[in-house]
Amino acid sequence: MKKSLMGFSVSFFLMTAVFTLGFGSSVIAADNDYKIGCVFSVTGNTSWLGEPQKKTVEMIADEINAKGGIKGRKISLFIEDNQGDNTRTVNAVKKLVQKDKVCAIIGPSESGTTMAVIPVIQKMEAPVPLLSCAAAEEISKPANERKWIFKLGQNDSDAVRRIYENMNKKGIKKVGILTATNGFGNAGRKKLTEMASEFGLQIVSDETYNPSDTDMTAQLLKIQKAGAEAAVNWSIVPAQSIVPKNMKQLKMSIPLYQSHGFANVKYAEAAGDAAEGLVFPAGRVMAVATLPDGHPQKAVLNEYKTAYEAKYKDHVSTFGGHAYDGLWLVVKAIEAVGDDPAKIRDYIETAQFTGTGGQFKFSASDHNGLDKNAFEMLTVKNGQFVVLGE
Repeated sequence: MKKSLMGFSVSFFLMTAVFTLGFGSSVIAADNDYKIGCVFSVTGNTSWLGEPQKKTVEMIADEINAKGGIKGRKISLFIEDNQGDNTRTVNAVKKLVQKDKVCAIIGPSESGTTMAVIPVIQKMEAPVPLLSCAAAEEISKPANERKWIFKLGQNDSDAVRRIYENMNKKGIKKVGILTATNGFGNAGRKKLTEMASEFGLQIVSDETYNPSDTDMTAQLLKIQKAGAEAAVNWSIVPAQSIVPKNMKQLKMSIPLYQSHGFANVKYAEAAGDAAEGLVFPAGRVMAVATLPDGHPQKAVLNEYKTAYEAKYKDHVSTFGGHAYDGLWLVVKAIEAVGDDPAKIRDYIETAQFTGTGGQFKFSASDHNGLDKNAFEMLTVKNGQFVVLGE
């Protein structure tokens, strides 16, 4: 009987450990550590967003702690994996604030999960600042209704502006769009359709697809039949690689523009030759080697890219860069005002900060702090991202 009970106890302990590691952080923090929360899509369909974000914040925390921490106090990261799920995100944020007592939260990784958790933060008696790594403009607007919410990703409306400006230069008038039916895709579709007339463009075909779809031939044929002179694909799913392949199979010769969600060189690798020459707006970390030496972001971009790729033997990404900017912003706030959440919020709201995403200038009316100049227009050349010569 004792043997049986012992076996049960060991099994129960192992199951508990697996559960803890699989669904959230298990952190042993000293009482005087600075506790910072993170919510990323580390696993699941959008793990290519959350995994580099998790690695990035761990790298920075290790670096800071190895140097003695912040004024002698170490950083403890409480990292929750929401697996791209809204309910998990809400539960993770509640845990981080109410149980772990973090002073700020970096994440979530996606627009949809961020939107799901905004009401939760706003209704808390003692909220903490949340620095989303996502792109949808509605996340941080209007700022007076998003007191505790900030956004690190560049605005989707600014991505549309850069794409449409490039189309104007090329004399394109008729556009076909493809968008994924998720938070990121829906927000992009709204901006693409609303802003077209501002640039004298006509949306001649408006197609959507499920994020799990593996073939967009039907949608592309409709775009082709409508007489589109260019196509825009807007998603953060494998369709980023599938659409260019499908276009090559159909022998479609019109230009393909991708959203800033394409800013992961693994997408270009997956698309192979079909990705060659496509155009997209992105943060400059993806093409730092082709930036002029005097560019104000080049030093921080090189620092992040060099450190990340040396440590993890993997490509740096725009999305990991959002987490980089988020943690350094919180660290700078703690250095200046300590770990009181309200003081951190006030500090960030007036911060000016050069990060991987751009030159941030936050204000009471702007909780993103970036404009269209945070984007560089890039293209794929020999399988690599390079600055587009416009």
